[in-house]
Amino acid sequence: MDATTARHSTALLTDRYELTMLQAALRSGAAHRRSVFEVFTRRLPEGRRYGVLAGVGRVLDAVEDFRFTTPQLDWLSDQGVVDEPTLRFLADYRFTGDIHGYPEGEVYFPGSPVMTVEGSFAEAVILETLILSILNFDSAVAAAASRMTSAAGNRPCIEMGARRAHEQAAVAAARAAYVAGFQATSDLEAGFRYGIPTTGTAAHAFTLLHDSERDAFTAQIDSMGRGTTLLVDTYDLKEAVRTAVEVAGPELGAVRIDSGDLTLLAHRVRRQLDELGATATRIIVTSDLDEYAIAALAAAPVDGYGVGTSLVTGSGHPTCSMVYKLVARAAGPEGPLVSVAKRSAGAKSSVGGRKWAARRPDADGVAEAEVTGTGTLPDELAPHLLQVPLVKAGEVVGREPLAAARDRHVRARAALPLSATQLSRGEPVLPTELRLG
Repeated sequence: MDATTARHSTALLTDRYELTMLQAALRSGAAHRRSVFEVFTRRLPEGRRYGVLAGVGRVLDAVEDFRFTTPQLDWLSDQGVVDEPTLRFLADYRFTGDIHGYPEGEVYFPGSPVMTVEGSFAEAVILETLILSILNFDSAVAAAASRMTSAAGNRPCIEMGARRAHEQAAVAAARAAYVAGFQATSDLEAGFRYGIPTTGTAAHAFTLLHDSERDAFTAQIDSMGRGTTLLVDTYDLKEAVRTAVEVAGPELGAVRIDSGDLTLLAHRVRRQLDELGATATRIIVTSDLDEYAIAALAAAPVDGYGVGTSLVTGSGHPTCSMVYKLVARAAGPEGPLVSVAKRSAGAKSSVGGRKWAARRPDADGVAEAEVTGTGTLPDELAPHLLQVPLVKAGEVVGREPLAAARDRHVRARAALPLSATQLSRGEPVLPTELRLG
């Protein structure tokens, strides 16, 4: 992790059926068969052109912390969840297998094997719920954040959604948003835990506390300096802007508008600030923004955006519908891997076999297809492989600074066709090609 924090067991962040499957497999003798599970999504949310993988670093931490404590084992026993042989297995549980996957910040498409977990069935199957819960949420937030930062262009976006989510989900959301280009968060735990820059000054309550708006602005300036951001829409916006400049002078850092017709008000405030000599004072807008509202403000004199509810809820798509499927397993304790796949009506079938993945570029270096396959990797795709080692023989090898994932996302998004960043509805910007070896 990026800061020293209390680490707790993640072993019960799972569904009961993971452990009951384990018990039955231990009894049948199949639990120790070598197995390969893949994480992928069958489709992107409607209208989305690409997905963004986030949460990989959190998965690595969570797998390391997947240890059953004595109180947890006692509770499982008291509740009759599993039998004594299974409890003994869990008491010694350590993941000793391998994990490969797309690195954090990378984009993905339907069928992309974003994570591959290999080990015995027993040690790999019980990671399913934990891995999916992290990747589904974090990637949903990151996809929304990527659309927002793309719409914002060079203007910074600030994550402000802590009060709109579960307290721990808010921390994860801030991290995912940072991966996808947000520059700061209001959530202090996210700053402490992951080193994300934090920001924030005052809410309407601070203005309402004081006998006048002038008193409130004076108190804030005295405390935080002239470079602070003053919230100017508690009462009369025009009067507030005038008072703000009178109190802080032309060195005032920024004003924030949190309600009303933001495009119209931003133009009015910019004109007023310039007339008052505060030409360098920035305008920050908030108020239930999403990627569409940000895009609509592109021509307005706005210097930054604060985004909350839409971000932490995935802008209408709070999950990526990723699944964790067994695609290969050994025929016996020492046998070779054989492909297995779900066969069912509708859209829930899967493709068996351990897969490689590559993103094929065209002659100009722009991505033109996501290619996945089993068997031998074609030589021409070798330079474009997407999966990297994350865990080897139970040891994490793929941990990296959050800044690396952030930089990777910039590069990955820039390598997509230009239509990827259009907010209009459309199909995934790259087709997924499947090659079965």
